Amino acid sequence: MIAGLESISSGEVLIGGRVVNDLPPRERDVAMVFQDYALYPHKTVFENMAFSLRVRGARKDEIRPRVQEAAAMLGIDALLDRRPAQLSGGQRQRVAMGRAIVRRPQVFLFDEPLSNLDAKLRGQVRAEIKKLHQALGTTTVYVTHDQVEAMTMADRIVIMRDGVIEQDGTPEQVYNQPASTFVGGFIGAPAMNFLTVTLDGGAARLGPQALPLCPRNAAIAARHQGAAILGIRPEHFRPEPGPHPLAGTVQIVEPLGSDTLLHIGTEGGTVTARLPPDTRASAGQRIQLGVDIAKAHLFDAATGRVLA
Repeated sequence: MIAGLESISSGEVLIGGRVVNDLPPRERDVAMVFQDYALYPHKTVFENMAFSLRVRGARKDEIRPRVQEAAAMLGIDALLDRRPAQLSGGQRQRVAMGRAIVRRPQVFLFDEPLSNLDAKLRGQVRAEIKKLHQALGTTTVYVTHDQVEAMTMADRIVIMRDGVIEQDGTPEQVYNQPASTFVGGFIGAPAMNFLTVTLDGGAARLGPQALPLCPRNAAIAARHQGAAILGIRPEHFRPEPGPHPLAGTVQIVEPLGSDTLLHIGTEGGTVTARLPPDTRASAGQRIQLGVDIAKAHLFDAATGRVLA
């Protein structure tokens, strides 16, 4: 819809303060980077990158320096005489980005550009896109299903579900103040844990266990007695149980080197805890963990929306 390839049912699309609803795609000054690269296989890298400039009638003495500048920025200046079939996936994606950059548009549209790359290359190209954005400063709308990409690259994240915006905010806001269990479960790796609890006074009860709530959540609980969902991120567990521990049975141990993940069955459901690498535990072991309860979240049991 931003590009003009789909018409909108209501509202307005503004680019640079100008309403573009009735403008054809070619006049909207946007450049798109596609998931599958969309390069011309019979053209060289130089010709692929120069194509949009030629279509717009740019002079030859203007085309070459702009292509070379973009290629140098992306580290593909040595590949300008090759064809797409001679390139790796990461190199093809850089060419697709270069083709968009040479146009110097008002808006870049990125459609899951890293989904066809392997994990190592994805991290490398992600860093290059962020560096590129910092250098160019051009507004970029970036669609992704990868929450790591969203968190590391965005100034602002819009999280959508079934065509409806669940939350809109900075990466810090959507991480620290999720508006729903959907947002809490989507942002963060491993995902936020959700425990079915009963709010009783200033505590969240999981069967016979009771976790005391921080003053903020205790005030919320006073207005929302009964069933609720307690959200706790894996990194907010502590190996030291403290005075009010969460008890459960270890199901799986995942040593990752930098830390250890424990999957623990509790009265309220299974949780994943991210603990120091020297944590010693084995499947079947009963364990007690401390909880940074001030960083926990309370959600409505029926709607999944955060309790306020």
